[in-house]
Order: sequence, then C-alpha cells, then structure tokens
Amino acid sequence: MKHYNIYLSLFLLGFVFQMNAQGSDDYIEFNDRKNAVHGVYVGLSTYYGTIDKKDTYSSAFKIAYVANQEFEIGFEAVGFYTDLNNQGLSNNDRDLLGIYGGLHLEPILFGKSKLNLSFPLLIGGGAVVLLDGDIEDAEHTIDDDDWDAIFVVEPGINILYNISRYIQLEAGVRHRFSSKIDLESEYNLSRINGFSAGIGLKIGVFNMGKNRYKKKIKDEKESRFQN
Repeated sequence: MKHYNIYLSLFLLGFVFQMNAQGSDDYIEFNDRKNAVHGVYVGLSTYYGTIDKKDTYSSAFKIAYVANQEFEIGFEAVGFYTDLNNQGLSNNDRDLLGIYGGLHLEPILFGKSKLNLSFPLLIGGGAVVLLDGDIEDAEHTIDDDDWDAIFVVEPGINILYNISRYIQLEAGVRHRFSSKIDLESEYNLSRINGFSAGIGLKIGVFNMGKNRYKKKIKDEKESRFQN
C-alpha cells in the first residue's frame, strides 16, 4: 500500500508539471543576460549651430548596425546651410552650403536601460560651396574658386531614450572639426568648425534576437536529440 501511494504521488506530480508546461505554450523561462542581441536602424536628425558665428542649420541621415546595444557602426551623411550675410560688404548676400558623410561610430553606455548615454563620432569628407546670392535665387553661377573639398571629424555626446524595441529618440551636442578650405571671397572663411545641438529619431529593430528570458522546450529537446 505504501508503494502504491508513492507511485500515485509521482504520477500526479508528473501530470501537474506536464499541464503547466502546456499551459505556458511550451516555454521555459530563464534569465540569461549574457545573450548578445543585434539591431539595425535608419535615423533622421536636425541640428542648429554656428559657422563663423553665423546661424547654421543642418540635417543628417544615418543607417547603422547595433551590436548588443553597446556599439553602433554605420554610415552618416550631413547637409548644412549657413547664411553668411554681413553688413558693410560689397557682396553681403552669399550663402554657404555643404555636404559631408562617412563612417559613423557610437559607443553606448547603459544600453540595457530605457535611457542611454552615447558618444557618436563621424569621420568622413565632402564639399562646401559659396553661392553668389541667396539660396532662394533661381540661378547660381559657381566658379572653381567658390567650392572646395573638406575632411571632417565630428565627435559628440547624445542622450538616447528607447520608446520601444523599434523606436528611439536622441538629443545631443556635437562639434565639427574640418580641414582648411580655400574660398576666394571677402569672408575669409578658412574652416567650417563649430558646435551644434539637435534632436533625432531612429526607426528599426534594436533587438533582433529572440526573447532573452524565454526559450522553447521543443527547441531544447530537438537540440538534444541532434547532439
């Protein structure tokens, strides 16, 4: 009789365990925070700053891969506009335009949290052009002396807020360092260095891995049989 009670108890425990496994959609929970995750996104941002103490407006586009919510690597392109109007000059309605792009690198701190701190860096090149008149003018004449190639290094600091797995907001400041440019004009502009601040939006998948805290029992069984 004693043996019969032991067998019955073991049978009931096995039955309860099986029912619980089926009720949880064949998932078993665990906590593996060492599991690496991957992501990709496209981002748009807008900035306000200065070049030669003149108001400068810029927009940026980037596409990047995110490694384990700790580091980004990708491509970024930036276009900017500066109104160089100076009173007292014979030609005081010239506008400066530029575009540059290159390698985007961004280490991320506190990547597993809702709020992150990051340090973006852009390394690349492009060109600047000095328009003979305002940008709204219908026609522009651009001579060889009105444009020049540039090399740019632009570090910054960002605060990132993760709205969801697919959307992230960023806000931060950056400083642009450029190579020397040679534009034949009375503005004596030699570089496009300057601070800027702005906001941006990233859309993509920042965690492409499976749920780090659940795993299918079926997958675990299949892997054991294969081994």
